[in-house]
Formats: sequence, structure tokens, C-alpha cells
Amino acid sequence: MTIRNPIEWGGSQIVGTAKALSSVGHSLHHVQDTIHSPALTVRHIRVSDIKDAIRQGFEDFEAYRSDVVMLCVVYAVVGLLLTRLVFGNDLIPLLFPLASGFAILGPFAALALYEMSRMRERGVPVSWANAFDVLKAPAIGSIMILGAGLVALFLLWILAAWLIYANTMGATPLTSIGAFAHAVFRTTGGQAMIVLGIGVGFLFALAAMMISVVSFPLLLDQDVGLDTAVSTSVKAVIANPGSMAVWGLTVAGLLVLGSIPAFVGLVVVVPVLGHATWHLYRKLVPPRPAPIP
Repeated sequence: MTIRNPIEWGGSQIVGTAKALSSVGHSLHHVQDTIHSPALTVRHIRVSDIKDAIRQGFEDFEAYRSDVVMLCVVYAVVGLLLTRLVFGNDLIPLLFPLASGFAILGPFAALALYEMSRMRERGVPVSWANAFDVLKAPAIGSIMILGAGLVALFLLWILAAWLIYANTMGATPLTSIGAFAHAVFRTTGGQAMIVLGIGVGFLFALAAMMISVVSFPLLLDQDVGLDTAVSTSVKAVIANPGSMAVWGLTVAGLLVLGSIPAFVGLVVVVPVLGHATWHLYRKLVPPRPAPIP
């Protein structure tokens, strides 16, 4: 093996990524080829499995800490930009909905982390460049379609949050974030906004979890149809209501904690949850039996 200079290495990575992107277009036809693939079974899991998945996710994060931080620092950067946008444009009421929206977009944004965990399972050396390997997955077309669905769900949540604010506190002047916080907790309109926001936000988060918690890692791991992946994800949540409720609350709690210091904590929270989601998928969906020769 020879050591290539940075320019040569960078050029090869660009070429490889371009080839992977070109395969995305071809894979859209593959969506129709795999539609109505055979249904998959799901396992029943316990709360101890949730804890174990998070532990394994943290171990993956420790193993690839430098690579993952380089990959996920964009979350903190985007968060800081969003914070500036919110404060600079008097959109303070959308700060929390934007932060909680990571729970909706997270399963799609964490694709590269699933791939890292999958390769670590196989004992394959991994670096941040392997994040682009997800573009080579046979089901990348289905993954992109499902991702677009989550983006649409996120935008609907932001619209719903704004409508809730407009109909409960829209007449309240916003002079600072302190004044907004006071109005939220000390006025009837603010308390109504909290109740409605939590209730509606819960429904959006539940919908996102049901359709995506298993489907994205499944599409990355096995060449199944989009409908099969989504139905398997829904079936896994329904079969494990208690354990998946614990998972959802854990994700929401960690995302809130990671968002408090100007979203900087997401640099750690997002990769740990991403890796943990892969291990949760492994516990929920048994691998397909090897074909008989």
C-alpha cells in the first residue's frame, strides 16, 4: 500500500462520491422492483435492551470519537445559526419547536452513523469517509423518499407550532427571551400553548418514531421494499409499547439536554443516539436466514 498525497486522496474521494450519487438515480427504479417484499418478524424487547443499546451506542461513539465529532459538528453549527436566526428575526417562539424537531429528522440524519456501527460489527476499519458509503446502498432510493417524508413531517410540525403560538400568545409583544419565558409560564395563553404544544408535538414525534425507528437501518442493512421497511417499523413499535415509550422519552430528554447550551451538546447526543438506534434495530429485527445453497 502506498501513501497518497492529500490532493490525490481528496480527488479519489470526490470521484467515489460522484459515482455513489449517480447510483442514487438508478436506485429509484429499484424502489418499484422491491415493493411488497416479504414481511419481516420483530422481537419483543425489554427496557434492559434499551439501556444496552444506548451503552453500545456510547461505545461506538468512543471508538470513533474523532471521526464522529468531525462528522456531527455540523449539528452544533446549524444549531447556532438557527439560534441567531431566531433571535435576529423575533422568531423566539419557534426556538423550542426547532430544537425538538431534531427528534423527527434524527433517524434520517443519522444514516452515516448507522453505517459506521454496521461496519464496526463486521470488524471493518471505519473513518468519516465511510459515511458516504450509505449512498451505495441498494435501497438508497427508498431511503431518500422516506427522508423526504420526514422533512415534510418536520415542516408540518413547525407550521403547527406557529399556529398554536399565534392562537394562544400571538398578541403578546416579544421584547426579549426573558419576557417570552415569563409570558409562557405566567399567563393563561402561555399555559395553553404549553399544553397544546406538548400534546401536538407528542403526536408528531410518535408518528416519526413509528415510521422511522427501524425502517432506515433496515433499508441500509437489507434490500427490502419501502413499504416493508415502514410496516416493520410500525409493527416493532406496536409490539413493544412500553419499551419503545422509554426509548422515545430517552431520545426526547437527551435532545433537550443537548439543545440547552446553544445546541452544542448535540455534538455528543446525536452520534450516541444514532449509534444506539442501530443497535436497537438489531435487537428488534432478527437477521434474515442465510439462503440454502
